[in-house]
Amino acid sequence: MELKKNPKADIKKNSSFYYAVGIAAVMLITFLALNHKTYDKIDFDIAALDMGDLDDEEIPLTEILQTPPPPPPPPAAPEVIEIVEDEEEIEETVIESTETDDEEEIVEIEEVEVEEIEEDVEVPFSIIENVAVFPGCERKKNNTDRKKCMSEKISKFINKKFNTDLAADLGLTGRQKIFVGFKVDKKGNIVDVNARAPHPALKKEMIRVIKTLPKMQPGKQRGKAVKMPFSIPVIFQVED
Repeated sequence: MELKKNPKADIKKNSSFYYAVGIAAVMLITFLALNHKTYDKIDFDIAALDMGDLDDEEIPLTEILQTPPPPPPPPAAPEVIEIVEDEEEIEETVIESTETDDEEEIVEIEEVEVEEIEEDVEVPFSIIENVAVFPGCERKKNNTDRKKCMSEKISKFINKKFNTDLAADLGLTGRQKIFVGFKVDKKGNIVDVNARAPHPALKKEMIRVIKTLPKMQPGKQRGKAVKMPFSIPVIFQVED
């Protein structure tokens, strides 16, 4: 005789479902247990709070300084208007008409000669087209040779005329240097002589010598006579 089991009484039926539900329940309980937080209970008495420190705090007062307004300006003194009686008689000026009539005779005006004023042109020695000609330099053909000849002639003239013993008489010793300058005007005369020397007596002597230079042929620029400045240094040695 075989024993027959009731299919509804089989314990293995739906075992996998119950297993999955059990695993899920265990995981949920574990998750909640890990995230559960507890706090210590603090007994706080509101009546024990001390508010006395806040009541005793002194707040500084800000004082607003008020600047007094400036004093009013003094009252202006009334202007005294002096009335002057005008007794002076004023003569009225009569303006005459300048219009002419047909009957008025027309006077012819003669030609007026205008005098030309020559400009005092000054051209430096270094750039002048035709240098002033010193006596004895007329035979030089070009301007460069005439400049060189003029410088040599003036140097020789100064060495001959200048009193070199004057420096020794003044107590000067050693090398003496004098700068002298002058101008040759449009007529060839020596003008505007000036000098710079270590002693006033030497300056006076140099000016005297330069004023005795001979008259020259004036320098020319573009064919017209012009004033030409010239300068030269003079150096001499005074023996002890």
